[in-house]
Amino acid sequence: MIFDQVMSVIFLIAVLALVLPAFLSTNKNLQEFFKNLSVWTVIVIIIIVIIYLIK
Repeated sequence: MIFDQVMSVIFLIAVLALVLPAFLSTNKNLQEFFKNLSVWTVIVIIIIVIIYLIK
């Protein structure tokens, strides 16, 4: 169980390391950055709720 959680955290950090530089470079404008960040926040919340409902 703990191994699965550690692997999930490592995977998420790796994905973040791959996506974050491109995300920051395309969001030069602060308003555009917050708009994109809010969209991603909603997507993550929806995924968390779906996972919670499945379990």
